[in-house]
Amino acid sequence: MNTRPDISKISTSPVSSALTGTSSSEPASFVYTNQEADLWERIRAGYAIPDLNNKQVDNQLTWYSTRTDYILRTVQRGSRYLYHVVEELEKRGMPTELALLPFIESAFNPQAISTAKASGMWQFMAATGKDFNLKQSMFKDDRRGILDSTDAALNYLERLYGIFGDWQLALAAYNWGEGSVQRAIKKQQAQGLPIDFDSMSGLMPQETRNYFPKLQAVKNIIAHPEQFNISLPALENQPYFVTVEKTRDIDVRVAAQLAELSMEEFTALNPQFNRPVITGDSNTKILLPADNANLYKENLSKWQGPLSSWATYTVPRTEKVESLSQKLGQKPEFIREVNLIPAKMLVKAGSTILIPKSSKTPDQDISPEIAEKAQIIIEKGVATRQLNHKVSKQDNLNSIARRYHVTVADLKGWNNLKRDNLNPGQTLHIQVPVLAKSRHTAVAAHQKTPAHNFHARPAKTLAVNTRGGKKRHG
Repeated sequence: MNTRPDISKISTSPVSSALTGTSSSEPASFVYTNQEADLWERIRAGYAIPDLNNKQVDNQLTWYSTRTDYILRTVQRGSRYLYHVVEELEKRGMPTELALLPFIESAFNPQAISTAKASGMWQFMAATGKDFNLKQSMFKDDRRGILDSTDAALNYLERLYGIFGDWQLALAAYNWGEGSVQRAIKKQQAQGLPIDFDSMSGLMPQETRNYFPKLQAVKNIIAHPEQFNISLPALENQPYFVTVEKTRDIDVRVAAQLAELSMEEFTALNPQFNRPVITGDSNTKILLPADNANLYKENLSKWQGPLSSWATYTVPRTEKVESLSQKLGQKPEFIREVNLIPAKMLVKAGSTILIPKSSKTPDQDISPEIAEKAQIIIEKGVATRQLNHKVSKQDNLNSIARRYHVTVADLKGWNNLKRDNLNPGQTLHIQVPVLAKSRHTAVAAHQKTPAHNFHARPAKTLAVNTRGGKKRHG
């Protein structure tokens, strides 16, 4: 274990207001009695995991050292988060090279999602995240939050080290699962073989076999970048951000505007928010650079407009987005985009969707209960084909809806109708289930006039992107 440097902290006065306040848990300036030149030196001083030297490490060194642009992009992205991670590691007496682990997991991209649906800088699966109190709701996914995911990852790594007493094996378990490593240890012991990482690597899948060698390679490059013709940018040995506590709902756009940050920079520090509004109470925190936190306070005190422009709507029955949008006075594409609903999907009864506030919507915050428990449940719609119906003098929306066993809202949504009146000769587009083809064809064949033209359109199959999956670290 490394010894934490002798540090004395001088915290700045906290930012506060009637609505928000900044926490001094990440003070804006530090003075070190044992001051390193920059954060890299502090990380190097805390290296404590025994080095590994083998062919896999050599291969990974070759890969990383020949991709200087990739390394520098990753370092630039991680420069926002490294100080916080190092601080947390030192508080726990953990090796500081673990601060480089997100280099391997996500290239320091807190919005990274793997093919197995692991998410965030530390790549937690949904089930593992819940095991470590990372809340995942419609409005927020703590697996992506910098503070919460880092705390959960270090808790998990500490637990694994407690089980195996070896950081290399603990890291193998972080990637492969503790049960898998334990079974490999029992197999080695049964044969009287060593149980260190290098000796057991032959029992591991290739990803795990290369996992610690990747960290070792990055660790070596950070330790001696000059040996690889890499010039690392200097990283100041002080916090990049402070925490701001919020007590009212606020739009992400408004928060970024008040802090005078681009949406890209604001989202990089606050990637856990899934929707365009940040809900919650004083336990919900926003991360901002220290100077911008002061700007946020100043601008907020002068702000005259609404902080949040969003409300929620509970879907009373399972229906298409087109019919929902007609009721809500919004375009279907807008409802889908804001609520991340794929095309051709039905929204099930009881789902909560986000809608803009209007004169009919109370100007109040989304309740904490809704913010925590709200969910959107979607299901694949029935395969349909399109019919074109030419309106006759006797037709109205109700009669046409009854004829084709659809709803008036569906008809209006499919045809972008703003009123109920129809004009004779007008063509309506109607989606009917494929299974009903023969029945509707029969209806058409018995019409007295050839006013109804049927044009079948093949149903499209849509893949649904879900965020579930098996437990990654188990």
